[in-house]
Amino acid sequence: MRWVLRLSAMTLAAVVSLVFPEPGLWWMAWVGLAPVVAVIAISPGPAEALGRGWFAGVGYLTALHYWVIPYTGVFTVLLAGFVGLFWLPIGLVCWWGLGAHASPRRRWLAVIVVPSVWVSLEAVRSWEYLGGTWGLLGLSQWRTSLIVQGAALGGVWLLSFALVAVNVALVAALWPGSPRDRRLRYLAVAAALPLLLIAYGASRPEPTPLGSVAIGGAQPGVFDSGPERLEAHLEDTLTLSPGEVDIMVWGQTSVAFDPARDPGLDRKLREVAAAIDADLLVNVDARSDSGIVKSTVQYTAAGPVGTYGKQRLVPFGEYIPLRPIFGWVANYTQAATEDRIRGQGLTLMRSGDVALGPLISYESTFPDMRRDLARLGADMTVVQGGTQTFQGTWAQPQQASYEAVAAVSTGRPAALFAVSGVSAAFDGRGRLLAWYPADWTGVFVVDVPLAREETWYVRLGDWVVWLSAAVVLAVLVLTIVGRVRR
Repeated sequence: MRWVLRLSAMTLAAVVSLVFPEPGLWWMAWVGLAPVVAVIAISPGPAEALGRGWFAGVGYLTALHYWVIPYTGVFTVLLAGFVGLFWLPIGLVCWWGLGAHASPRRRWLAVIVVPSVWVSLEAVRSWEYLGGTWGLLGLSQWRTSLIVQGAALGGVWLLSFALVAVNVALVAALWPGSPRDRRLRYLAVAAALPLLLIAYGASRPEPTPLGSVAIGGAQPGVFDSGPERLEAHLEDTLTLSPGEVDIMVWGQTSVAFDPARDPGLDRKLREVAAAIDADLLVNVDARSDSGIVKSTVQYTAAGPVGTYGKQRLVPFGEYIPLRPIFGWVANYTQAATEDRIRGQGLTLMRSGDVALGPLISYESTFPDMRRDLARLGADMTVVQGGTQTFQGTWAQPQQASYEAVAAVSTGRPAALFAVSGVSAAFDGRGRLLAWYPADWTGVFVVDVPLAREETWYVRLGDWVVWLSAAVVLAVLVLTIVGRVRR
């Protein structure tokens, strides 16, 4: 029976991944975790709760990253076991706060403590060296027009906290033997949280418009050859009329050669910028004097005027952590055979009166980078993406959904330009401006309304994370002190 419940926890947690695009069952995030929490909470003791939490973590995080499995090969089982560790504390705290032994007071505490643990662990696994920013639960609300506005107050973390709190309150309300009045209070809490987010979203005044900017993007599709990919970008871009766009953006690895070392390529990029009468943002993934660098380069008819080097690299995809120790992994997987060189510091690229905050692919998943660009004075953030490796998977629309929440969090438009994935753009309130699926190819133009707004998230930063960590620490201290006294 224990193994049935453990596998049930794994399966139910895997189902929660359906809240992300695609299929994007965002509404299920408000109730989908409740069965998982309940299965863990009825554990007979803490050891079994830890075990069920681990199985749930394996199910949830493996389902989220299913597209990586063909590339991890024999290490898939090992990686699945590792990601499951992030759910051990969740399993323990669900049993502690909701189990049969828990007092009514502790069940009320669970409505705060369980989401605090969840948010704290999301923040930990979002550390760039763990590569775990994928699947932050709050991102599931990107399709909503009002609920997602809560990100302006506390970032994606506030949305995650509210979602988990509602699920925990539902489990407490439906717990066998609970008095009717207590059930009603739990249900009231579960209903109040989304209603408060909706009320906050509805009360936000529209920011003062600051004009607009026409941004073009090229999405030529899948090309394994660097020269063919470059040529496709050139051909697509030259279909634009002069002045049709203010800025033209190419996706990640659109240029597989270093223009600084290739005068012919440098001249060609200048000519393209001149032909369309607009700034051209290309993405160079090529060997330089210091090594292989991924960088955004801003070209005008006069030549390059700005460069940004990718700072946060994909573990094993763009570098191997502790390569002297783990370098052998490249022999059995598609891990990077050579580490990319990290860039230094965020930067703004100015095109006329517009300040662009450039990011490259994986970096789009980090909330703090968007916030820091907003603090630098960016009018909008621009991401150059290239998920060609995972063509046709749920990874591509999920990456695009980050742009909506990032736009709301910072109060600035956000756009993703992908070589072969999903390209998308959102205004500063997370409203969809453009969405081009992975099977679409060609050139598109988006008229992006500009409005600069200092959101509470930009001002206060990750206050939800720090508050959640403080709650977890306080519970740990009080629990230890209580045990010592007894």
